[in-house]
Amino acid sequence: MSIEIEKIWAGSPAVTRLQPTHLSCDPKGERIAYASGKVIYLRSIDNPSHSIQYTGHTATTSCATFSPSGYWVASGDVSGKVRVWDAIEGINTKAEYPIISGRINSIAWDGDSTRIIAVGDGRERYGHCFTADSGNSVGEITGHSKAINAVSMKQQRPFKAATVSDDGSMVFMQGAPYKFQGKQLSHKNYVMGTEFSPDGNTLVTVGADRRIQLYDGRTGEMTKEIGSGAHTGTIYAVSWAKDSKKLVTASADQTVRLWDVETDTCLQVWHMGEPGSKSFRDQQVGVVIPRGRSDGLIISLSLNGDLNYLVEGTAEPIRVVQGHNRSIEALGVASDKKLIITGDAEGRVCTWDVSTGVGSAVRGETHSVKVSHFCPAGEGRTYSVGWDDTLRTIDHSTNTFTGNPVKLTAQPKGVAATKDGFVVVALMDGISVYRDYKLLFHHPTNFEPRAVAAYGSDVVVADNVDGIHTYELSSAGIKPTDTVIKSVRPASVLSFSPDGRFLAAGYDSGKIIVYRTKSWEIETDRWSAHTARVLSIAWNSAGTHAASGALDTNVHVWSIAKPGTRVKAANAHKEGVYGVAWIEGDTKIATTGGDAAVKVWAVKGLQ
Repeated sequence: MSIEIEKIWAGSPAVTRLQPTHLSCDPKGERIAYASGKVIYLRSIDNPSHSIQYTGHTATTSCATFSPSGYWVASGDVSGKVRVWDAIEGINTKAEYPIISGRINSIAWDGDSTRIIAVGDGRERYGHCFTADSGNSVGEITGHSKAINAVSMKQQRPFKAATVSDDGSMVFMQGAPYKFQGKQLSHKNYVMGTEFSPDGNTLVTVGADRRIQLYDGRTGEMTKEIGSGAHTGTIYAVSWAKDSKKLVTASADQTVRLWDVETDTCLQVWHMGEPGSKSFRDQQVGVVIPRGRSDGLIISLSLNGDLNYLVEGTAEPIRVVQGHNRSIEALGVASDKKLIITGDAEGRVCTWDVSTGVGSAVRGETHSVKVSHFCPAGEGRTYSVGWDDTLRTIDHSTNTFTGNPVKLTAQPKGVAATKDGFVVVALMDGISVYRDYKLLFHHPTNFEPRAVAAYGSDVVVADNVDGIHTYELSSAGIKPTDTVIKSVRPASVLSFSPDGRFLAAGYDSGKIIVYRTKSWEIETDRWSAHTARVLSIAWNSAGTHAASGALDTNVHVWSIAKPGTRVKAANAHKEGVYGVAWIEGDTKIATTGGDAAVKVWAVKGLQ
């Protein structure tokens, strides 16, 4: 029996309100690089379900940039460190350098792919210029009095560089070694983005004052402003087309605008979000033009994490790539195992087509905070509960939340459904049973539930001390039985096998105990390889094997027949594995975790 990674469906770029998010494309225009949580993703543009995940950072990542050669990536994090690593496989780290004592906001490479400038918000300095292979200093970043938001380096000799800052200025540098050449106070507020044109003749800056300012790329002198008054919100990002005659801007006014620089003409405007909507989640905080392509593609980033694919002449995005940019706290799978449902720490719910890996945000009134649990309801529906104390229903055929959300009496600790249409919700103050969105009965408990599972008329609820309580469910009500399964630690997750013969209980210690449901005696207590709290257990359809995920970041596949036999996927998800599910005829496992990604693992040789 073996398990190996097959696919990574990447998380969306991490975004922060009132800050730009820098996107980078490789020279061929095939992949896009961005930060998400504590990882960096290199994601295929044409096939977004294919990506590479770099996990070398120990702190939250903030930006990533391809080298002009395409062989290396430099990425930064909030601790001020920059790591240089292999862009082909995303495994080999070339070097790590401590640059500043705060967040790295932007990184740029010179045309030789040998020198790097990294800038951000530090206490002693706001940026540094160094060599990629040794970290030796090749200049100083001076002239700013506040955090630097972006940096760009001219790719042709003589080398030049420009930085823009919250102090409203653009500092122009000559190199190498890079040193101060001049300073322009061309903006009246924060300057958010800057970039040299591909031919090096022009520099552009954009900012919170809604100005698009151009400069001479060789001297740094201001030349002209374009698009005056067009944008009605902060301009967060700018990117040049490969002909150096057009550029694109992204703004908080929910628009992306394409400009002809020579004629100061706006060639096209794309407005994101529903018509008339003023949702801040549709603000455009990043944009990049993949210059290695010939199709004129533009990729913009919405504040909700959506990547919008735009082409001149088309009024709407030709594709919207959706996913999560926060920890995925809940994972569910449809009854036919062709659809995966995920929910994150901010309430976003997405569905994923197992065959294609395409993710789509569920439309309608979603949870306002953390989504904690899913359970399939049959008939193309899935139930979800969240920390907004609501029970909601997802219709798979329309990918929407259907019906009115059911307001719960307390915070839910879990949800389970039976074939008879009962929905059992474990709450902090007891157990509630629903059918067709109506509360049938509520059973108060003298303990605080932690987990719930249901099969047929059997309902089990774990308390927060040392017991698993059993109940009998019928149309007349839910009543406790005489059986309470005792353990040393409180159970964190409960899962019935598909035939109801076994109950697997995962504990805070990392141990998993399997019980026979007829007698509640222990079937096996040898599933004990996890070293931290078990967060998810899923059985295959035959009930012969189970997969588990835990805070120790590992995934295990266990066998009932051979309890001492197991396979391990180590470090499956940074920050912990929150969900596991069997898919595709029980030959593969889908997992989710703190890295905001969905991963698919091939399981072979089940015994």
